[in-house]
Amino acid sequence: VQLQASGGGLVQAGGSLRLSCATPELSFSWYQMGWFRQPPGKEREFVASIRWRDANSRHADSVKGRFTISRSAAKNTVYLQMNSLKPEDTAMYYCARAMRSASVDPGEYSDWGQGTQVTVSS
Repeated sequence: VQLQASGGGLVQAGGSLRLSCATPELSFSWYQMGWFRQPPGKEREFVASIRWRDANSRHADSVKGRFTISRSAAKNTVYLQMNSLKPEDTAMYYCARAMRSASVDPGEYSDWGQGTQVTVSS
């Protein structure tokens, strides 16, 4: 399984980035996709998730109103639109896949991408 995350970079506070996570596998085998992040020296934390079949989504309180998760069934791709970025959003961002309903616990996601770095300067 390969989940390819991309779109990270260096941006000033208040700026925007859009992360993408693609997989060549057929979408019907998925149940839920998620984005997680790991700031330097900290544990991995939940950012957002989306249920593939109906696009029902969930966002962490820390990103609500600023980040939006979405998906394209045609492109087998999940996105994370990040607006109004803050220095505390600096982290390695990972996309992950769960084959069943999952909570915010990264342990419930079975497949992971390689991560893409997001750095927000003040």
